[in-house]
Amino acid sequence: MSSSQYINNFKRNVTDKYTIYNSLFAALPFSGIANVGALLPMLLQACVDGYAEGKNPMQIIDHFFEQHTNVSAEKDKVDRLFKFAQYIERQVVLFDAIEDAAFSTVNNIDGPGSLKALSNEAGFAGKTQALKNKLRKFKVRVVLTAHPTQFYPGSVLGIIHDMNEAISKNDFHTINLYIQQLGITPFFNKKQPTPYDEALNLMWYLENILYHSIGNIYNFIESEIFDNYYDGDNPFIELGFWPGGDRDGNPYVNAATTIKVAEALRSAIIVCYYRDVRKLTRRLTFTGVDTMIHKLEEQLYENVFRPKESKRIAKEELLQQLMDMRKLVVSDHHSLFLQRIDSLIHKVKIFGTYFAALDIRQDSRIHTKVLDEVNTELKTKGKPAILPDNYHDLSQEEKIKILASLDMQIDPEMFPDGITKDTLQSMYAISTIQKTNGESGCQRYIISNCQSAVNVMEVFALLRLCGWKAESLSIDIIPLFETIDDLHAAETIMEFLYSLPVYKQHLQQRRQQQTIMLGFSDGTKDGGYLQANWSIYTAKENLTAISRKYHIAAKFFDGRGGPPSRGGGKTNKFYASLGNNIENEEIQLTIQGQTITSNFGTIQSSQFNLEQLLSAGLSNELFADTRMQLSQHDRHLLDELGKISYESYQSFKKHPLFLSYLQQFSPLDYYSKSNIASRPAKRGSGELRFEDLRAVPFVGSWSQLKQNVPGYFGVGTALQQMKEKGAWEDIKAMFRNVLFFRTLIDNSMMSMLKSSFALTQYIKDDPQYGAIWELIKKEFDLTATLVLELSDSKELMQDDRTGRASIQMRDKIVLPLLTIQQYALHQLHKNETDPVMKEVYEKLITRSMFGIINAARNSA
Repeated sequence: MSSSQYINNFKRNVTDKYTIYNSLFAALPFSGIANVGALLPMLLQACVDGYAEGKNPMQIIDHFFEQHTNVSAEKDKVDRLFKFAQYIERQVVLFDAIEDAAFSTVNNIDGPGSLKALSNEAGFAGKTQALKNKLRKFKVRVVLTAHPTQFYPGSVLGIIHDMNEAISKNDFHTINLYIQQLGITPFFNKKQPTPYDEALNLMWYLENILYHSIGNIYNFIESEIFDNYYDGDNPFIELGFWPGGDRDGNPYVNAATTIKVAEALRSAIIVCYYRDVRKLTRRLTFTGVDTMIHKLEEQLYENVFRPKESKRIAKEELLQQLMDMRKLVVSDHHSLFLQRIDSLIHKVKIFGTYFAALDIRQDSRIHTKVLDEVNTELKTKGKPAILPDNYHDLSQEEKIKILASLDMQIDPEMFPDGITKDTLQSMYAISTIQKTNGESGCQRYIISNCQSAVNVMEVFALLRLCGWKAESLSIDIIPLFETIDDLHAAETIMEFLYSLPVYKQHLQQRRQQQTIMLGFSDGTKDGGYLQANWSIYTAKENLTAISRKYHIAAKFFDGRGGPPSRGGGKTNKFYASLGNNIENEEIQLTIQGQTITSNFGTIQSSQFNLEQLLSAGLSNELFADTRMQLSQHDRHLLDELGKISYESYQSFKKHPLFLSYLQQFSPLDYYSKSNIASRPAKRGSGELRFEDLRAVPFVGSWSQLKQNVPGYFGVGTALQQMKEKGAWEDIKAMFRNVLFFRTLIDNSMMSMLKSSFALTQYIKDDPQYGAIWELIKKEFDLTATLVLELSDSKELMQDDRTGRASIQMRDKIVLPLLTIQQYALHQLHKNETDPVMKEVYEKLITRSMFGIINAARNSA
């Protein structure tokens, strides 16, 4: 189909259906809702007209109440605004469900990026065998995180899923029932979720979506690419899991939680197998096979319903029983229902008995602190110290020599409750999980804020102190490089480690593989959009080169968020754009918040997006000879662009009112009050400092302000200066020929399309903050003008018409909510001295965040 056909499908299956089903909200029989449903279109029109006339949010809200209601008391106004917020939240849910239901009609499921298209392309190019060879070792690892970018409680996620099924069938009666259910289902968590709550919420996606979509992909690869027989052990797609294991800045994650989550993951996958085996039992009714399948069903039943009393079934045992059944069906029963047996075998190979592998993550500064406290406690108890008194004054080499030599076991119980005891217990927990769920269930330890080889060896030493032997340390130690400075230092750090005898021995045990994590979110927050992305690209090249020099296979794990400013956007295009100088054994990335619901919320969308990632990594190598690689001149241009944009962003970031501007006009200070996540919105306590601010609230606040600074600031300045230097034609040629650069610009366009300065144009008249607003608007206008010229476009996202239509529709739905949020922020600052009204406005601000964030799906 042509792009015009897809946009017509979007109008028919999304826009028109939304108009029809949205009308059902107006008839909801709940207190105050019907009246709100009648007034909301008037408020929307008042916002559209008001901003066109240059009015501010306060004028629009006040004028609306004067024109269309008899409400005059401020308390009554706020009560109405709360009802508008609740109503709009539910409109967003409806739109999500409708868009999900229309997925196959507005996306080219078998088009570019699908495995079917890749298989055909390989066939035409005579590269089918090369594709098979690559598939034997290449895989994608998606790691689900609980980062707070998702505002839907579990009950609402279930309604979205069920509603999109009803919409797919045009089941009007059922849709009406679900809309009524939405009307009385709470959207607000009354208390902060625990890490275990977060884990259970995400497990819904594991059981209901990813279990099936990943299984479907494996089935396709085996039957269509390997001609119905694949004898390898590569799962193609693996799942990782952070809730319950990500301890970085989250005081509520402890060793007990980690073990509890691991148990829940094991239980969830056994339940999935049990359901599949029960279905198989109805088909495998043949002599000999029937008794085998019944025996397995009983074993799984015991594992599901009596997990503590029953003998835990292992992956190997499960596979052996299924393979025995398979052989008998082939030899004696005409291979009947063989595909169903194979499908379950594939799933067991992929998910084992752990479902998704738990990663443990902690900040490097905590490990330093823990070692110090262990040392102090040992001396207090009259035991030999593990560190000399002058340890912190020693050189890196001297520190590492000491850390590498530690060889004793510490009992966590000798320490009082606190971070030291719990860090040690978490390392012991890894061993416990490996024994129950298999080694793959928990074998990665990630070091946030990794700034030196010492930080890596501190974790090595702590693991040794927790009973691990150097020669049998079954854990991958993964440094995470985030800031621009850390990215530049990464090559030197890794070369030092590769040269270190004790670490070389460790890597030999880990199959000469080293996973290295790179953080897009904090990189962008630190250095700006363009420089962060280019720094990560060059860091990958440098790390690949140094790893190959020492015969190590580097595997890059990308900490990507949902929005382009945090490494998201059209992620598959980034992977398709990587050159030959970047190791391409695996794609590993984090998936979080709305990206989980928008990209992996249905089996169809999940399969489509996973195939896009797989295909991007596979085609990158298969067809590298037909793709333009970065030339030295391109690199020079990108270096210059990155440097200029970095300096522009740093200059803005150093403005004395930079952070207070965000606090004054966005809901930055209210993330911690929204009860959407167990993790605090910032590191540490006390007054907010930029370095303590997490990337999620930082990017999300700019998103709700509709200014999306992290997605473009500095890009326009860089392009303009290069144009003035006479390099514009070269930049245009690079945009045409270099996919990496084109993807950067395309994703930046997405951030800009989601911006709207009409909402905040009143700030330009503010005596204190007006200059900052003008500065941001100037950079936005400059960037928009130049990227349109660069891409030869008349409008942003011109080449993605359905994506553009979706964003514009979502922005229209939440325009009244954005207006309400700005009104509440303004009234809050006016009523700081009135404790009652202050609390009311704070609640309204917090409540308004829900619909705005959910509507954006990618937050920026």
